[in-house]
Amino acid sequence: MRTREARLQNKRTPERSAYVRDITGGTCCIGLWGPLAREIISKVSADDFTNDGLKYFRLKRASIAGIPVVAMRLSYVGELGWEIYASAENGIRLWDALWQAGQEHGIIAGGRTAFNALRLEKGFRSWGTDMNSEHDPFQAGLDFAVKMDKADFRGKAALEGKSKETCTTRLRCLTVNDGRSMVLGREPVFINGQPSGYVTSAAFGYTVAKPIAYAYLPNNVADGDAVEIEYFGNRIAATVSAEPLYDPQMARLRG
Repeated sequence: MRTREARLQNKRTPERSAYVRDITGGTCCIGLWGPLAREIISKVSADDFTNDGLKYFRLKRASIAGIPVVAMRLSYVGELGWEIYASAENGIRLWDALWQAGQEHGIIAGGRTAFNALRLEKGFRSWGTDMNSEHDPFQAGLDFAVKMDKADFRGKAALEGKSKETCTTRLRCLTVNDGRSMVLGREPVFINGQPSGYVTSAAFGYTVAKPIAYAYLPNNVADGDAVEIEYFGNRIAATVSAEPLYDPQMARLRG
């Protein structure tokens, strides 16, 4: 689609020509996140990574340990930090520089399971797991990103007449009552003994000290309602919880 848009742009206004080149294979990304992220990055970069220097959801070019990078001020784990992009040949150098700078601050290398747990505590969705082309933004809890009063945009017609109030199911946050029973995803969810939905993602939330699951449930389900998740024939008691469970004011992410 992007190459098509570039061709159309070139045809409409040749003086403002554009082209698209896929650089994925030659690019690497390292996420540096956490309450001490600024202390770490300041040891290897003279660039301004304060709130004024790089505001939330913005990006800029910078230099880290002499390596040219593009730093994006966003975080999929709900903490202060950046996605840092560099050319693939500089990936190991960039990792080593950040790793060494973080030693005195207790830096750790977080794997995919930790990543998943943190994003669920923050209520961040995963495409292909929590939502796909069968769901609209209102069902997936992404209605904040849809501005129906804007001029025509791709997909607007398909959303006409839909809202958070009119959808029949919505993605909801569940917390497991006993604080220890885990599920993996795709398990059925029961309400008053009746199958009423299914789990999309699940993990143990170490910050909130309880297992978390996200599930599509009927729209009339409210925060505080009791549900059960069936796991290998056993019913696990859970509660529909307000989200996000962690930092609902976004103070840490924007701090």
